[in-house]
Amino acid sequence: MRSTPRRAVRWAGPVLAAALVVPAVAGTASAQDGPDVGPAGTSLMHGDLASTDSTPNAGPGPNGRLVASSVPGGVCAATFVGSDGMPVSLCTQYVGVSPLAFAVPTVKLFDPVTAAPIASIQLTKGGLLGGVYGYLDGSDRVVVADGAGVVNKVAHRRAAGGAWEMVVDERVDLSAHIPDGDAITSLAPDYEGGMWFVTTNGLVGLAAADGQVTTHQLPAGEKLTNGLSVRPGGVSVLTTKALYEMRAGDGGALSVVWRAPYTAGTVRKPGNLGPGSGTTPTYFGPGGDDWVAIVDDAITPELIVYRSDDGSVVCQMPAFETSGQGTENSPMAWGNSLVIPSTYGFAYPELSVPGPSEPAQADFIGGMTRIDVGEDGCNRVWESNDRMATLPKLSKGDGMIHALAYGESGSGSSGSADSGLQQVGPVYYTAVDFETGERRAHTKVGDGPIDEPTQLTGTIAPDGSLWQATFGRMLKIGR
Repeated sequence: MRSTPRRAVRWAGPVLAAALVVPAVAGTASAQDGPDVGPAGTSLMHGDLASTDSTPNAGPGPNGRLVASSVPGGVCAATFVGSDGMPVSLCTQYVGVSPLAFAVPTVKLFDPVTAAPIASIQLTKGGLLGGVYGYLDGSDRVVVADGAGVVNKVAHRRAAGGAWEMVVDERVDLSAHIPDGDAITSLAPDYEGGMWFVTTNGLVGLAAADGQVTTHQLPAGEKLTNGLSVRPGGVSVLTTKALYEMRAGDGGALSVVWRAPYTAGTVRKPGNLGPGSGTTPTYFGPGGDDWVAIVDDAITPELIVYRSDDGSVVCQMPAFETSGQGTENSPMAWGNSLVIPSTYGFAYPELSVPGPSEPAQADFIGGMTRIDVGEDGCNRVWESNDRMATLPKLSKGDGMIHALAYGESGSGSSGSADSGLQQVGPVYYTAVDFETGERRAHTKVGDGPIDEPTQLTGTIAPDGSLWQATFGRMLKIGR
């Protein structure tokens, strides 16, 4: 568990001719004022660096409807919208073009009006999650790790003939720091112009703004399959065994501030992608990051809220009452409140999970619950029966929670072995009131199996449009 000495990272500049490529301006060796991240609410998979799964943008709401769609030829796990209004996604292309391959990580640009894919670029194939937990930087570039241990900063721009193109504008080569057989799982910028990264096998690293890299190996056998949450001066890391609060010292060395083991199963529950907690840690609280929350992997899963500074427990209670008993989705947060969706029983594509679950199948009950947190404990406010089938987004602009959902239990999917094509009925755009848990919108926008939501992540653009990928399409849901 020792930190490695600081070593210089290899920063590669633009890879095309200067006539076609604008020089990189973000992620250089000089320190920046705050994190190098794009517009609020649309630049990270979990909404912001604290992973609150929230956005300042109001969503489609009661009049939400499908206004455009396309068939991108792959599954797009996360979608961002930059300051230029252009939607861009991290996708797994079913069939690659150059070279010919299957399940190729691809960055894809979409027309903001028609939702048609208008440009794309393939990356080196590697670990699945490396193509999921990227982010959008302050220059509207997608920052994503490939299978070779290289962080690519992918820009989009007009080519000489006027067509859109995507290019790797800058590369950060971390391969020398990644052990053989390991792969980068998640990336996130810090507040000093650097970039945190973690690997599947428990290596935590920081590529500082001056180009130096420091790493810290967590105990053997602890895997990392969730995202990173970052606050000023620290980062929250959740392994398959424990939650860690980590920081970088003045000399650059990484250290563990505290470690909190949690109840972690040894088998994968139906509705989870692997053993252990499926929640990216969520910073929240009166000061914005006083507390950090996870849901453990107990038979009856517990919400656990820790004090970020010392790891002491603020409160702990069963995460659900009437919903399915498990979640792969990170808690949403607003002020002192959390909203937790249940994914227990949800069936994922076979290629996205490490073998069968135990039990092999279970009913997908669904449901969400709001829990308010205070120094005097946790208090359940409401629990709904909405069967959210994508990672929901909590809008602070309209006070609603937005996602794609199935119909009532018993219609369409009711749970099955992992196939990725579990839903044969209608798919709905659904909005739920944050204050009361009451449903405010429930409009059909597609049909399974082509529009199986697959627990993918959408984003709400400043114009109120929800950009949401499904198994076969990219949907633009507007007002």
